[in-house]
Amino acid sequence: MNAVVLDQVYKTRKDFSIEGMDLSIPKGYMTGLVGPNGSGKTTLIRLMMNLIHPEAGSISLFGEPHHQPHLRENIGFVYEDLYFYEHFTLSQMKKAVAPAYPAWNDALFHTYADRFSLPLNKKIKKFSKGMKMKASLLFALAHEPELLIMDEPTAGLDPVFRRELLTILQEYMMLDENRTILFSTHITSDLDQIADFLIFINNGSLVLEQDMDTVREQYHVIKGPTELIDRDTAHLFIGLEQTAVGFRGLFHGDTAQFQPIEDVVIETASLEDIMYHVTRKEHNA
Repeated sequence: MNAVVLDQVYKTRKDFSIEGMDLSIPKGYMTGLVGPNGSGKTTLIRLMMNLIHPEAGSISLFGEPHHQPHLRENIGFVYEDLYFYEHFTLSQMKKAVAPAYPAWNDALFHTYADRFSLPLNKKIKKFSKGMKMKASLLFALAHEPELLIMDEPTAGLDPVFRRELLTILQEYMMLDENRTILFSTHITSDLDQIADFLIFINNGSLVLEQDMDTVREQYHVIKGPTELIDRDTAHLFIGLEQTAVGFRGLFHGDTAQFQPIEDVVIETASLEDIMYHVTRKEHNA
């Protein structure tokens, strides 16, 4: 079963439109949702969370229509501008939030509060941006959701906690094989380490939907001398860049044809490489 399914979803926004989007987020895995800022990642997440509504098409969570109220009990939602009563402390927020979740784990709440170094009796309005993001994660994890949806969760976090967050998410997944994470970010290096599946969108359109093992096998960055590039070879690359000293391009497919060529370097493409070259190619098209 898939945790989330979008079927022919349409939504018009100011700068782009989602038109007939079909995508699935597999249950029991971590899926990375990537794309440039303004590409539609947050819109997709808000559609899934029933915070905005599609103009056409359907969305299901755990095989049920996504607007069913009881589904919220099984979803943890983390995003940069999560609303808190800022004059409350975390202890006061807990009293307001915990009764809404039958699976609320108070011991886990305090464990993560300690781990995140969050003061329980300090007003949230005095928190830094990074502390507010940690607080959002704290409340999402404390009711042990089956689906954890995170919109730019590493925004505002220092590099040390960003790395710790990835460890926490891996631990979260290991405790229950049915758990699912959707992790939206433009910091692709975070996903290179931990994602199982990739969804790449740009200007509201689905560019790539693939498991990470296949992405690593099929996408490579190839570098070499400029004289190798002509009309017959340039079309083989995605987002080709050329200078006086050489070329660099993203290649999708079997690299065997390049391997015997002297001075050619073939590297596994990072998610940043893929996003950069594909976005650049679409922008220049």
